[in-house]
Amino acid sequence: MSNTITTTNFSFPGQQSVYKGKVRDVYFLENDLLVMIASDRLSAFDVVMPKGIPYKGQILNQIATKMMEKTSDIVPNWLEATPDPNVAIGKKCEPFKVEMVIRGYMSGHAAREYKAGKKELCGVAMPEDLKENDKFPEPIITPATKAEHGDHDEDISRENIIKRGIVSEEDYTKLEDYTRKLFQRGTEIAAKQDLILVDTKYEFGKTADGEIVLIDEIHTPDSSRYFYKKGYEERQEKGESQKQLSKEFVRQWLISNGFQGLEGQSVPEMSDEYIKSVSERYIELYENITGEKFEKADVSNIETRIRHNVESYLKSR
Repeated sequence: MSNTITTTNFSFPGQQSVYKGKVRDVYFLENDLLVMIASDRLSAFDVVMPKGIPYKGQILNQIATKMMEKTSDIVPNWLEATPDPNVAIGKKCEPFKVEMVIRGYMSGHAAREYKAGKKELCGVAMPEDLKENDKFPEPIITPATKAEHGDHDEDISRENIIKRGIVSEEDYTKLEDYTRKLFQRGTEIAAKQDLILVDTKYEFGKTADGEIVLIDEIHTPDSSRYFYKKGYEERQEKGESQKQLSKEFVRQWLISNGFQGLEGQSVPEMSDEYIKSVSERYIELYENITGEKFEKADVSNIETRIRHNVESYLKSR
């Protein structure tokens, strides 16, 4: 089993504070610079699993970097450099407190809500008589915001976002426009790889001078769901499950083992064999999404490698 990085405790030059999220750790430096480290932690149902997944952080970071480059003509982004396979460095922004979730197909959370009899999601009506994984007539935006207590995401409507002053109407209109354009570009990128971009989420922030920029990750298997285009129609007609590229396979494994992140439930034990299989699936995701062979980084001492690469970059700025 390869080495993984699940915790970080760096002290970079000019460091002012640290934020540790479910998967990424963010180091805030002077001069409005931040260092984002993609760990190998695995999160599902808003719960971090006990064991890391080899190469997962590298995979997420490298996919996000490539996708930022391919969408920078649509919306500016926070990214400045990626001096290490697990690291992105860029501009500090004030994040909007909503995640812009956009869905082209009735899958995942939307499908679970639909099966429960809810025909409206985040104030958006879903058509009658849909089957799971059917395509929506038009993509729908179903925003999410963090709960006031705890880390769970909460569905929220456009109207409530504006009414509660979470985002101004002017800014939210821009976020919607960017979200639709990014999803269209992501759909086109996926199609070239014979994939369908099913749904995804985007996060945005504002720079010190008031510019809206794309932040965090984009079009990765942690933030997005992909189907294989080949055989999609046939599987739908037969009522079969879609072959997909996302971490939904982890969620389904957890559900089958009695865990959905609910109170009183325990995370099932993940064997080394299962961890290895998850790592292999993430590598498959990388190669299918990017169309490039995955090159494993040296993981003999990930912490030392990251520290050296980040400090070397900071000295060269």
